[in-house]
Amino acid sequence: MKITGAEIYLAKIDGRSPVILKVETSENISGLGEAALAYGSGASAVSQLIAEFCERFLIGKDPFRIEEIWSELYDHTFWAKGGGPIVFAAISAIEQTLWDIKARALGVPVYELLGGKFRDDVRVYGNGWSFRAQTPVEMARAAEKAVASGYDALKLYPLGKPIPNHPNGIFTHVSRREYDRADRNRAVAMVRAVREAVGPDVDIMVDMSAELTTDAIIQVGRALEEFDLLFFEEPVDPTNVPALKKVADKLDVSIAVGERLYSRYGFRAVLEQQAAAILQPDIGNTGGLMETKKIAAMAEVYSMRIAPHVCAGPVASAVALHLDACIPNFLIQELYPFRVPEHYALVDDPVEPKVRNGRVAIPTRPGYGVDLVPERVAPYLFHRVTASA
Repeated sequence: MKITGAEIYLAKIDGRSPVILKVETSENISGLGEAALAYGSGASAVSQLIAEFCERFLIGKDPFRIEEIWSELYDHTFWAKGGGPIVFAAISAIEQTLWDIKARALGVPVYELLGGKFRDDVRVYGNGWSFRAQTPVEMARAAEKAVASGYDALKLYPLGKPIPNHPNGIFTHVSRREYDRADRNRAVAMVRAVREAVGPDVDIMVDMSAELTTDAIIQVGRALEEFDLLFFEEPVDPTNVPALKKVADKLDVSIAVGERLYSRYGFRAVLEQQAAAILQPDIGNTGGLMETKKIAAMAEVYSMRIAPHVCAGPVASAVALHLDACIPNFLIQELYPFRVPEHYALVDDPVEPKVRNGRVAIPTRPGYGVDLVPERVAPYLFHRVTASA
Protein backbone atom coordinates (compact mmCIF):
# COMPACT_ATOMS: atom_id res chain seq x y z
CA MET A 1 0.00 0.00 0.00
CA LYS A 2 1.26 3.47 -0.90
CA ILE A 3 -0.06 6.96 -0.21
CA THR A 4 -1.33 8.44 -3.46
CA GLY A 5 -3.01 11.71 -2.56
CA ALA A 6 -4.58 14.00 0.00
CA GLU A 7 -7.39 16.50 0.35
CA ILE A 8 -7.29 19.41 2.79
CA TYR A 9 -10.59 20.97 3.85
CA LEU A 10 -10.81 24.37 5.56
CA ALA A 11 -14.36 24.44 6.92
CA LYS A 12 -14.99 28.10 7.72
CA ILE A 13 -18.39 28.05 9.39
CA ASP A 14 -19.80 30.54 11.89
CA GLY A 15 -16.46 31.92 13.02
CA ARG A 16 -14.67 28.58 13.42
CA SER A 17 -12.38 26.89 10.87
CA PRO A 18 -11.64 23.18 11.41
CA VAL A 19 -8.84 21.95 9.14
CA ILE A 20 -9.58 18.38 8.10
CA LEU A 21 -7.17 16.17 6.17
CA LYS A 22 -8.11 13.11 4.14
CA VAL A 23 -5.21 10.94 2.92
CA GLU A 24 -5.76 8.41 0.13
CA THR A 25 -3.91 5.20 -0.75
CA SER A 26 -3.36 2.82 -3.64
CA GLU A 27 -5.72 0.33 -1.97
CA ASN A 28 -8.62 2.83 -1.94
CA ILE A 29 -8.42 3.05 1.84
CA SER A 30 -8.40 6.58 3.19
CA GLY A 31 -7.80 8.10 6.61
CA LEU A 32 -8.86 11.29 8.39
CA GLY A 33 -7.10 13.72 10.68
CA GLU A 34 -7.65 17.23 11.99
CA ALA A 35 -5.34 20.13 12.81
CA ALA A 36 -6.31 21.84 16.07
CA LEU A 37 -6.50 25.45 14.92
CA ALA A 38 -10.26 25.84 14.51
CA TYR A 39 -10.24 29.09 16.47
CA GLY A 40 -7.76 31.90 16.85
CA SER A 41 -5.48 32.55 13.87
CA GLY A 42 -3.55 30.07 11.76
CA ALA A 43 -6.06 27.82 10.01
CA SER A 44 -5.12 29.01 6.52
CA ALA A 45 -1.42 28.78 7.30
CA VAL A 46 -1.63 25.21 8.57
CA SER A 47 -3.78 24.20 5.59
CA GLN A 48 -1.02 25.33 3.25
CA LEU A 49 1.69 23.69 5.36
CA ILE A 50 -0.17 20.38 5.40
CA ALA A 51 -0.27 20.48 1.61
CA GLU A 52 3.49 21.10 1.48
CA PHE A 53 4.25 18.34 3.98
CA CYS A 54 2.05 15.87 2.11
CA GLU A 55 3.81 16.62 -1.16
CA ARG A 56 7.33 16.40 0.31
CA PHE A 57 7.03 13.72 2.95
CA LEU A 58 3.93 11.61 2.35
CA ILE A 59 3.20 10.82 -1.30
CA GLY A 60 4.53 7.36 -2.21
CA LYS A 61 5.14 6.30 1.40
CA ASP A 62 3.87 3.19 3.17
CA PRO A 63 1.14 4.50 5.56
CA PHE A 64 1.78 1.66 8.02
CA ARG A 65 5.21 3.10 8.90
CA ILE A 66 3.72 5.73 11.17
CA GLU A 67 6.59 6.36 13.59
CA GLU A 68 9.08 6.54 10.74
CA ILE A 69 7.01 9.15 8.89
CA TRP A 70 6.56 11.14 12.11
CA SER A 71 10.30 11.11 12.70
CA GLU A 72 10.96 12.28 9.15
CA LEU A 73 8.60 15.20 9.70
CA TYR A 74 10.19 16.03 13.05
CA ASP A 75 13.79 15.72 11.89
CA HIS A 76 13.63 17.14 8.38
CA THR A 77 11.07 19.94 8.34
CA PHE A 78 13.68 21.84 10.39
CA TRP A 79 11.14 24.02 12.24
CA ALA A 80 9.56 21.15 14.14
CA LYS A 81 12.38 21.15 16.67
CA GLY A 82 11.28 23.85 19.07
CA GLY A 83 8.28 24.39 16.83
CA GLY A 84 4.91 25.87 17.64
CA PRO A 85 1.26 25.29 16.77
CA ILE A 86 1.40 25.64 12.98
CA VAL A 87 4.12 23.07 12.34
CA PHE A 88 2.90 20.63 15.00
CA ALA A 89 -0.73 20.96 13.93
CA ALA A 90 0.33 19.98 10.41
CA ILE A 91 2.31 17.00 11.71
CA SER A 92 -0.58 16.04 13.97
CA ALA A 93 -3.16 15.99 11.19
CA ILE A 94 -0.92 13.82 9.01
CA GLU A 95 -0.09 11.39 11.80
CA GLN A 96 -3.76 10.91 12.68
CA THR A 97 -4.62 9.93 9.11
CA LEU A 98 -2.04 7.14 9.17
CA TRP A 99 -3.57 5.48 12.22
CA ASP A 100 -6.99 5.70 10.59
CA ILE A 101 -5.70 4.09 7.38
CA LYS A 102 -3.94 1.30 9.25
CA ALA A 103 -6.92 0.51 11.45
CA ARG A 104 -9.33 0.52 8.49
CA ALA A 105 -7.00 -1.77 6.53
CA LEU A 106 -6.96 -4.20 9.46
CA GLY A 107 -10.68 -3.84 10.11
CA VAL A 108 -10.36 -2.66 13.71
CA PRO A 109 -10.95 0.55 15.69
CA VAL A 110 -7.81 2.64 16.21
CA TYR A 111 -7.73 1.97 19.95
CA GLU A 112 -7.00 -1.71 19.22
CA LEU A 113 -3.66 -0.64 17.73
CA LEU A 114 -2.81 1.32 20.89
CA GLY A 115 -3.12 -1.50 23.39
CA GLY A 116 -6.88 -1.90 23.56
CA LYS A 117 -9.52 -0.34 25.77
CA PHE A 118 -9.49 0.44 29.46
CA ARG A 119 -13.10 1.62 29.22
CA ASP A 120 -16.13 1.38 26.96
CA ASP A 121 -17.30 4.95 27.47
CA VAL A 122 -15.80 8.17 28.75
CA ARG A 123 -16.88 11.14 30.77
CA VAL A 124 -17.05 14.41 28.84
CA TYR A 125 -17.51 18.07 29.62
CA GLY A 126 -19.20 20.75 27.57
CA ASN A 127 -17.51 23.89 26.30
CA GLY A 128 -18.88 26.73 24.19
CA TRP A 129 -22.19 27.03 26.06
CA SER A 130 -21.25 30.25 27.90
CA PHE A 131 -19.91 32.45 25.11
CA ARG A 132 -22.95 34.72 24.80
CA ALA A 133 -23.65 35.21 28.52
CA GLN A 134 -22.97 38.78 29.63
CA THR A 135 -24.42 38.72 33.15
CA PRO A 136 -24.53 36.21 36.00
CA VAL A 137 -28.22 35.62 35.30
CA GLU A 138 -27.53 34.84 31.65
CA MET A 139 -24.63 32.59 32.67
CA ALA A 140 -26.86 30.67 35.07
CA ARG A 141 -29.54 30.12 32.41
CA ALA A 142 -26.94 28.96 29.89
CA ALA A 143 -25.51 26.50 32.43
CA GLU A 144 -28.94 25.08 33.20
CA LYS A 145 -29.57 24.58 29.49
CA ALA A 146 -26.22 22.80 29.04
CA VAL A 147 -26.93 20.43 31.92
CA ALA A 148 -30.41 19.73 30.58
CA SER A 149 -28.83 18.72 27.26
CA GLY A 150 -26.93 15.88 28.94
CA TYR A 151 -23.74 17.27 30.48
CA ASP A 152 -22.73 16.96 34.12
CA ALA A 153 -19.47 18.89 33.75
CA LEU A 154 -19.07 22.39 32.28
CA LYS A 155 -16.22 24.76 31.52
CA LEU A 156 -16.48 28.54 31.37
CA TYR A 157 -14.27 31.62 30.95
CA PRO A 158 -15.07 33.95 33.86
CA LEU A 159 -12.68 36.69 32.71
CA GLY A 160 -13.97 36.68 29.13
CA LYS A 161 -16.41 39.35 27.98
CA PRO A 162 -18.81 38.66 25.10
CA ILE A 163 -18.91 41.13 22.24
CA PRO A 164 -22.52 42.40 22.28
CA ASN A 165 -24.66 41.25 19.35
CA HIS A 166 -21.76 39.53 17.61
CA PRO A 167 -23.27 37.03 15.12
CA ASN A 168 -20.73 34.33 15.97
CA GLY A 169 -20.97 34.57 19.75
CA ILE A 170 -17.39 35.76 20.21
CA PHE A 171 -15.94 36.96 23.50
CA THR A 172 -12.76 38.89 24.18
CA HIS A 173 -9.94 37.91 26.48
CA VAL A 174 -8.20 40.34 28.83
CA SER A 175 -5.86 42.69 26.96
CA ARG A 176 -2.46 43.90 28.21
CA ARG A 177 -2.96 42.07 31.52
CA GLU A 178 -5.35 44.83 32.61
CA TYR A 179 -7.25 43.79 35.72
CA ASP A 180 -8.90 45.38 38.75
CA ARG A 181 -11.20 44.48 41.63
CA ALA A 182 -14.28 44.87 39.44
CA ASP A 183 -12.94 42.20 37.06
CA ARG A 184 -12.33 39.83 39.95
CA ASN A 185 -15.78 40.46 41.38
CA ARG A 186 -17.38 39.86 38.00
CA ALA A 187 -15.47 36.59 37.56
CA VAL A 188 -16.55 35.40 41.01
CA ALA A 189 -20.16 36.38 40.32
CA MET A 190 -20.16 34.41 37.07
CA VAL A 191 -18.84 31.23 38.67
CA ARG A 192 -21.11 31.59 41.69
CA ALA A 193 -24.11 31.90 39.37
CA VAL A 194 -23.17 28.66 37.63
CA ARG A 195 -22.59 26.77 40.88
CA GLU A 196 -25.92 27.91 42.31
CA ALA A 197 -27.72 27.07 39.07
CA VAL A 198 -26.36 23.54 38.59
CA GLY A 199 -25.92 22.47 42.20
CA PRO A 200 -23.07 20.63 43.94
CA ASP A 201 -23.02 17.48 41.80
CA VAL A 202 -22.09 19.08 38.47
CA ASP A 203 -18.36 19.64 37.96
CA ILE A 204 -17.23 23.13 37.00
CA MET A 205 -13.94 24.04 35.34
CA VAL A 206 -12.67 27.55 34.65
CA ASP A 207 -10.31 28.50 31.83
CA MET A 208 -8.22 31.58 32.54
CA SER A 209 -6.48 31.54 29.12
CA ALA A 210 -3.20 32.90 30.59
CA GLU A 211 -4.74 36.36 30.75
CA LEU A 212 -3.31 37.87 33.94
CA THR A 213 -0.05 38.34 35.80
CA THR A 214 0.94 35.70 38.34
CA ASP A 215 -0.05 37.75 41.40
CA ALA A 216 -3.42 38.72 39.91
CA ILE A 217 -4.37 35.20 38.91
CA ILE A 218 -3.56 33.96 42.41
CA GLN A 219 -6.01 36.56 43.75
CA VAL A 220 -8.69 35.38 41.35
CA GLY A 221 -7.95 31.74 42.05
CA ARG A 222 -8.26 32.17 45.80
CA ALA A 223 -11.60 33.91 45.33
CA LEU A 224 -12.85 30.96 43.24
CA GLU A 225 -11.68 28.13 45.51
CA GLU A 226 -14.99 28.04 47.38
CA PHE A 227 -16.82 26.77 44.29
CA ASP A 228 -15.17 23.32 44.34
CA LEU A 229 -13.65 23.49 40.87
CA LEU A 230 -12.56 20.35 39.05
CA PHE A 231 -9.63 22.31 37.64
CA PHE A 232 -8.22 25.80 37.07
CA GLU A 233 -6.98 25.93 33.49
CA GLU A 234 -3.97 27.78 32.07
CA PRO A 235 -3.65 30.39 34.84
CA VAL A 236 -0.44 31.86 33.34
CA ASP A 237 1.62 31.58 30.16
CA PRO A 238 2.18 27.81 29.89
CA THR A 239 5.82 28.29 28.89
CA ASN A 240 6.52 30.15 32.16
CA VAL A 241 6.81 27.01 34.24
CA PRO A 242 8.14 28.69 37.42
CA ALA A 243 5.07 30.98 37.41
CA LEU A 244 2.81 27.99 36.80
CA LYS A 245 4.44 26.20 39.72
CA LYS A 246 3.98 29.25 41.94
CA VAL A 247 0.26 29.35 41.18
CA ALA A 248 -0.06 25.62 41.84
CA ASP A 249 1.66 26.00 45.20
CA LYS A 250 -0.49 28.96 46.27
CA LEU A 251 -3.94 27.63 45.34
CA ASP A 252 -6.04 24.81 46.74
CA VAL A 253 -7.27 23.73 43.31
CA SER A 254 -5.93 21.44 40.59
CA ILE A 255 -4.01 23.31 37.89
CA ALA A 256 -4.51 22.16 34.28
CA VAL A 257 -2.38 23.12 31.29
CA GLY A 258 -1.39 21.84 27.87
CA GLU A 259 -3.36 23.06 24.85
CA ARG A 260 -0.51 25.46 23.97
CA LEU A 261 2.37 23.06 24.64
CA TYR A 262 3.69 21.10 21.70
CA SER A 263 5.15 17.58 21.68
CA ARG A 264 6.51 15.62 24.62
CA TYR A 265 9.44 18.01 24.70
CA GLY A 266 7.14 20.95 25.39
CA PHE A 267 5.63 19.17 28.40
CA ARG A 268 8.94 18.13 29.92
CA ALA A 269 9.49 21.11 32.23
CA VAL A 270 5.91 21.03 33.53
CA LEU A 271 6.35 17.38 34.42
CA GLU A 272 9.77 17.73 36.00
CA GLN A 273 8.73 20.68 38.16
CA GLN A 274 5.33 19.20 39.09
CA ALA A 275 3.82 22.50 37.97
CA ALA A 276 0.33 21.11 37.24
CA ALA A 277 -1.90 18.25 38.31
CA ILE A 278 -3.73 17.76 35.00
CA LEU A 279 -2.28 17.87 31.50
CA GLN A 280 -4.36 18.84 28.46
CA PRO A 281 -2.49 17.86 25.31
CA ASP A 282 -4.43 18.33 22.09
CA ILE A 283 -3.96 15.46 19.63
CA GLY A 284 -4.42 17.99 16.84
CA ASN A 285 -1.49 20.25 17.70
CA THR A 286 0.91 18.45 20.02
CA GLY A 287 2.18 15.94 17.46
CA GLY A 288 -0.62 13.45 16.93
CA LEU A 289 -2.15 10.41 18.55
CA MET A 290 0.97 8.47 19.51
CA GLU A 291 2.75 11.62 20.68
CA THR A 292 -0.19 12.36 22.98
CA LYS A 293 -0.15 8.79 24.27
CA LYS A 294 3.55 9.22 25.07
CA ILE A 295 2.78 12.43 26.96
CA ALA A 296 0.10 10.56 28.90
CA ALA A 297 2.61 7.85 29.79
CA MET A 298 5.09 10.47 31.00
CA ALA A 299 2.32 12.08 33.06
CA GLU A 300 1.47 8.73 34.64
CA VAL A 301 5.03 8.48 35.98
CA TYR A 302 4.52 11.85 37.69
CA SER A 303 1.07 10.92 39.05
CA MET A 304 -0.72 13.37 36.76
CA ARG A 305 -4.01 12.88 34.95
CA ILE A 306 -4.95 13.65 31.36
CA ALA A 307 -7.94 15.75 30.24
CA PRO A 308 -7.39 16.01 26.48
CA HIS A 309 -8.12 19.31 24.81
CA VAL A 310 -10.04 19.53 21.53
CA CYS A 311 -10.37 22.47 19.18
CA ALA A 312 -14.04 22.18 18.17
CA GLY A 313 -13.88 20.05 15.01
CA PRO A 314 -15.91 16.85 14.36
CA VAL A 315 -12.96 14.65 13.38
CA ALA A 316 -10.93 15.79 16.39
CA SER A 317 -13.68 14.68 18.77
CA ALA A 318 -13.76 11.19 17.29
CA VAL A 319 -9.96 10.86 17.34
CA ALA A 320 -9.80 11.92 21.00
CA LEU A 321 -12.11 9.09 22.10
CA HIS A 322 -9.59 6.50 20.90
CA LEU A 323 -6.88 8.02 23.06
CA ASP A 324 -9.28 8.27 26.00
CA ALA A 325 -10.09 4.58 25.67
CA CYS A 326 -6.53 3.36 26.04
CA ILE A 327 -4.78 5.46 28.71
CA PRO A 328 -5.02 4.59 32.41
CA ASN A 329 -4.74 8.16 33.74
CA PHE A 330 -7.65 9.62 31.78
CA LEU A 331 -9.81 12.16 33.65
CA ILE A 332 -12.37 13.75 31.32
CA GLN A 333 -12.73 14.72 27.65
CA GLU A 334 -13.52 18.19 26.33
CA LEU A 335 -16.24 18.60 23.69
CA TYR A 336 -17.71 21.64 21.92
CA PRO A 337 -21.35 20.60 21.51
CA PHE A 338 -22.87 24.09 21.47
CA ARG A 339 -20.54 26.40 19.58
CA VAL A 340 -21.00 25.41 15.91
CA PRO A 341 -23.47 22.52 15.53
CA GLU A 342 -23.16 22.83 11.73
CA HIS A 343 -19.75 21.20 11.99
CA TYR A 344 -21.37 17.91 12.98
CA ALA A 345 -22.84 17.59 9.49
CA LEU A 346 -19.35 17.28 8.00
CA VAL A 347 -19.10 13.67 9.26
CA ASP A 348 -21.56 10.81 9.14
CA ASP A 349 -21.60 9.79 12.82
CA PRO A 350 -20.57 12.75 14.99
CA VAL A 351 -19.69 12.28 18.64
CA GLU A 352 -21.44 15.23 20.26
CA PRO A 353 -25.11 14.32 19.65
CA LYS A 354 -24.51 10.93 21.32
CA VAL A 355 -23.64 12.29 24.78
CA ARG A 356 -25.94 10.92 27.47
CA ASN A 357 -25.68 11.61 31.21
CA GLY A 358 -22.29 13.22 30.74
CA ARG A 359 -20.78 10.25 28.93
CA VAL A 360 -20.25 8.99 25.40
CA ALA A 361 -19.45 5.51 24.12
CA ILE A 362 -16.16 4.71 22.39
CA PRO A 363 -16.77 4.14 18.64
CA THR A 364 -16.48 0.54 17.47
CA ARG A 365 -16.34 1.00 13.68
CA PRO A 366 -12.95 0.48 11.99
CA GLY A 367 -10.62 3.46 12.18
CA TYR A 368 -11.92 6.42 14.15
CA GLY A 369 -15.51 5.53 13.36
CA VAL A 370 -16.36 8.57 11.23
CA ASP A 371 -16.35 9.35 7.51
CA LEU A 372 -16.68 12.68 5.77
CA VAL A 373 -20.01 13.45 4.10
CA PRO A 374 -18.84 14.31 0.55
CA GLU A 375 -21.53 16.82 -0.32
CA ARG A 376 -21.07 18.61 3.01
CA VAL A 377 -17.29 19.01 2.86
CA ALA A 378 -16.98 19.68 -0.88
CA PRO A 379 -17.50 23.47 -0.59
CA TYR A 380 -14.59 23.69 1.84
CA LEU A 381 -11.90 21.97 -0.24
CA PHE A 382 -8.72 24.01 0.22
CA HIS A 383 -6.21 21.95 -1.76
CA ARG A 384 -5.81 18.55 -3.37
CA VAL A 385 -2.41 16.81 -3.42
CA THR A 386 -1.72 14.07 -5.99
CA ALA A 387 1.23 11.85 -6.85
CA SER A 388 2.06 14.12 -9.79
CA ALA A 389 1.98 17.32 -7.70
